[in-house]
Amino acid sequence: MNTRYLISNAAHVAHDDGAPVVRGGHIAIDGGQIVAITDTLNGTDFAGFEPVDMSGRLVMPGLINSHTHAVLLALRGTIEDIEGNLVYQYMVPVSYLLTPEDRTAIARLACAEAIRSGTTTMVDPLRHVADYAPGMIDTGMRLWLAESCADAVTTEIGAGTYRFDRAFGETFLDRTRDLIERFHGTENDRVRVIMAAHAPDNCSPWMLDQVTELARKHGLRRTIHLSQIISEKLQVEKLHGCTSTEYLAKNGFLGEDLLAVHWTFCNESDVATLAETKTRLVHSPASMSAKGPHPLPMKAILDAGIDISIGTDNMTEDMFQAMKTALVLHRGAYQRSVTPTPGDVFNYATINGARALGHDGIGTIAVGKKADLAVVNLTAPAMVPRISAISNLVHYGHPGIVTDTMVDGRFLMRDGVLLTIDEAAAAEEAQAVTQSMWERFAAKGTDVPVPTQDMI
Repeated sequence: MNTRYLISNAAHVAHDDGAPVVRGGHIAIDGGQIVAITDTLNGTDFAGFEPVDMSGRLVMPGLINSHTHAVLLALRGTIEDIEGNLVYQYMVPVSYLLTPEDRTAIARLACAEAIRSGTTTMVDPLRHVADYAPGMIDTGMRLWLAESCADAVTTEIGAGTYRFDRAFGETFLDRTRDLIERFHGTENDRVRVIMAAHAPDNCSPWMLDQVTELARKHGLRRTIHLSQIISEKLQVEKLHGCTSTEYLAKNGFLGEDLLAVHWTFCNESDVATLAETKTRLVHSPASMSAKGPHPLPMKAILDAGIDISIGTDNMTEDMFQAMKTALVLHRGAYQRSVTPTPGDVFNYATINGARALGHDGIGTIAVGKKADLAVVNLTAPAMVPRISAISNLVHYGHPGIVTDTMVDGRFLMRDGVLLTIDEAAAAEEAQAVTQSMWERFAAKGTDVPVPTQDMI
């Protein structure tokens, strides 16, 4: 049951004219919504609302992680330091090796990290999503879930075999239909489904059509990994004689409702096509820069006015790391510029993420919006000295400055304590299942390196 709160004496981030600015005032929350923002309070105002004194704190819109794979937290501290085709030699096999209980344990830990990072919304496409969806839902986070659809047999690609099998593809479409039936619109619409085609190299025109058809039927957004890795680029060229963007364009897959992730091997002609179709970029700058700066055509993207949101992708749910890496990479596109601004990048993680998901109730703090909020300690060393709070947040922010996280008017973290997750138990369980998973991975006798653990 939602509680009525009056958050008083805090600064908050407003978006009066689109750019984030810091304002004073008091925020009243009722039924999961912001019902008033006022500069002054009289003694009888908001009687019956529970007072929450947030002096010395900054309330900001909850961060929106537009692309993550919670279960792939199991790979943390391993593939960042391994060469090879990480998607097909590690990520895909690992997603199959885990048991339903394993997936739930790791996804629960990912949600704990997200909540500690001030994240209120996660977009999570992967495989076997129904296994761990209830565990994520129980944490109270706002979710867009998807079964990643493909009709190339992805379990064989790591060994160098591309084989398309419609029956294999139907498995993911059936799981998607089940996700929609079981979860879409549940928890007072806190949980939704998004359609996902895994990538252009492993989705035939038939699969792309199936994903689009289901999206249109149920009014869902769509997402896809686009020009992510070199093997995708080469396979699409081999199969279709064009770039991944051109392949999607030929099959009518681009559009305003598509969250296309990565764009590593897009060329400037691709960017022009993506801009013309209003396709959205979801950039995962930190994860894609583990081996050096992510080499997507960033200047062309920024110059084209592409709508950008950001995600963490793999191995972390830390959106502060994503924001500061985005700022560095995007400024680097202009050769050590001050464009974009910290406010632009903050918007990637808030208002732009909401727009990409087609949800006008999140991403900003305003009357009538959802009470999806994160609270930052303004006296934390990273926030002091403070001339521009937004600049400090993007340049120097980290999860340790977040004190409270709220979704739908419900505190998921209060004064640094998680309320919906037993954090110690979640960490212990995720550690155990990950160690067991790597033992099973090694026992398969693959030709790819298996990371060793330093027992600390």
